[in-house]
Amino acid sequence: MIVQKLTEIQKHYGYLPPDEMRRLSKEIGEPLHRLHEVASFYPLYKLEPPPAVEVQVCRDISCHLHGAPALEKQLGVTAGTRNGAGGVKVCGVSCLGQCDHAPAIIMAVNGTDKVTKEYVYFGQTPDKYAKLLESAMAGKELPHQHADRKPLGWKIDPYDGKPTYEVIRRFAQNRDADGIIKQLEISGLRGMGGAGFPTFRKWATVRNEKSEIKYVVSNADESEPGTFKDRELMRRTPHLLIEGIVLAGLVTGATHGWIYIRHEFHEEAEVLQEAINHARSQGICGDNILGSGLSFPLELFISPGGYVQGEESALLEAMEDRRGEPRNKPPFPVFAGLRGKPTVINNVETLSWAPFIILKGGDAYKNGGTNGAPGMRFVSISGDVNRPGVYEVPFGQTVKELIVDTAGGMSGGQKLKAIATSGPSGGFLPALLRLDDLKVALKDAPPGSYDKVAQRMQAENRLTADGKAIDIMKVPLDLNTLGQLGNMLGAAFVAIGDRADIVDMALNCVQFYRNESCGKCVPCRMGSQKLALIIEDMMHGKFPAQNLPMVDDLAFTMGQASICGLGQVAANPILTVMRFFREDLNKYLQRAR
Repeated sequence: MIVQKLTEIQKHYGYLPPDEMRRLSKEIGEPLHRLHEVASFYPLYKLEPPPAVEVQVCRDISCHLHGAPALEKQLGVTAGTRNGAGGVKVCGVSCLGQCDHAPAIIMAVNGTDKVTKEYVYFGQTPDKYAKLLESAMAGKELPHQHADRKPLGWKIDPYDGKPTYEVIRRFAQNRDADGIIKQLEISGLRGMGGAGFPTFRKWATVRNEKSEIKYVVSNADESEPGTFKDRELMRRTPHLLIEGIVLAGLVTGATHGWIYIRHEFHEEAEVLQEAINHARSQGICGDNILGSGLSFPLELFISPGGYVQGEESALLEAMEDRRGEPRNKPPFPVFAGLRGKPTVINNVETLSWAPFIILKGGDAYKNGGTNGAPGMRFVSISGDVNRPGVYEVPFGQTVKELIVDTAGGMSGGQKLKAIATSGPSGGFLPALLRLDDLKVALKDAPPGSYDKVAQRMQAENRLTADGKAIDIMKVPLDLNTLGQLGNMLGAAFVAIGDRADIVDMALNCVQFYRNESCGKCVPCRMGSQKLALIIEDMMHGKFPAQNLPMVDDLAFTMGQASICGLGQVAANPILTVMRFFREDLNKYLQRAR
């Protein structure tokens, strides 16, 4: 219980006082160094008394596009002479998951009663943020900003916002686990957190494991810059997540379930707890579900912070009261997960689709795609578009259909310069992807990869009129197509307009990975720092073009030797700039001797 106990102390005092650490050490029978081992790792915990007011400005991709650096400077001016230790602190912070209302801030106020109050604000003007800071410095009570919770009529919700938990009721009567796994297989549902692993296979594997104790964990630690779809699903349709995770537990024979949620999602955690309490009162979770004799307790686990906690094995380490550093694999969690037991770990959206698939049939989900792609998904679109937000869309929707038809087109009269189809992790694709550049980018892919994709783009009329480039607006957004282009399709989609400096955006993304590296493996810890320094040198005219192969070598080493996905993708932002935006990069390289 180290993590939960430390979180309680942190929430009350705003930091971890030495006396409280010693008291906790005696209370739970753990040596003091064990507590410090955990507390020193997670960003939620502070070992020194906090300032009276602390303002953290989200500094990542979407907020960066919308003026976060200038906002941080303005709030520093507002803080004035009080900006410093003991008074007011203004600094940057990694993505807050409010990318559709950029820029966002989080404000912590440490009152005279020693109780820390934390407020998340989003979508405000810089002047309004400054006034909020002035009120906090004056000791005034701050308002909470609440987001809309109303259901939006999404297809994913077969209950239209009024859950009856029909899937659990059916299972309590017929116990047809094989039928449920079969429908998941028909649907083709894959992990919606980025890995894309078939859901039916994961559930079937855990179900077939010979263990009296098994677990299910929903990974709601949504921290990838540009990603906020799970936030909306938890806020508007929490019953779908609850039914999905309970169903996974009953099908696999699991004995306990958790929703692992990031600590900045205050409102979402509140909504989920209310929904869990209601489901428990209806006999949907807990002991003796609907009188069937089946039991599946379900509870929340509040993350102590850190992007790397989104990696499934790092998440398990946190739940086991250790530093959240990724594990070496194998074994995989389906065989040896939480506490060494078989564990299903699924993304929020993945579990939320399960009720729809079981009630409507696997084909209903599979047939929801377009342009030959199966299935439906939720996408978080932000950046330079008129209507950023979360949308339920078919797999296979083209870039143009997403940007123009769904998100209202580019904002401020801008033209599309680049897209990030997986947040920073996939890097950037240009509005016009030259075939010559793509050929070079795919030089290390399996033989024939370039010819295959070039012929497909031509056959499907996705090239420009001169036949020399792929019109990215015509490209369908599905796993296969993006993979053929050497990219990836994630939950985040960031549209970048022609006013942005793409080299500066690459620096911002690489700095994110540097800041969030857990430091466990040397290639990631040192490589991400070196990458950030290299791009800074590029932008200051200190990195000549003849040194560019060094970046490729470093990226290759990080990709091959890093333990988890963070180090493996950290170089993608600058690699894609080198491949597809050489003219933008040359403006900086030409300054160097």
